[in-house]
Amino acid sequence: MPDDIVLRLDRATAEDLYVALYEAGEHIAAGAPITPPTTEEVERLGSFLRDLAHALDRRCSSYCDHL
Repeated sequence: MPDDIVLRLDRATAEDLYVALYEAGEHIAAGAPITPPTTEEVERLGSFLRDLAHALDRRCSSYCDHL
């Protein structure tokens, strides 16, 4: 399909994304606390968000490494 976006994730990033989404959902649903991510998790999720933004044709910041 022409509007599909496909990104490949390594297992660690997929796990980080799952935990972030799950904890956000639990926080919204029941007010459960959100566990702060580790530095490594932040870096992996940041890279994922950058790649997703690129795939969505979002305008990049001046810090984007491909500019």
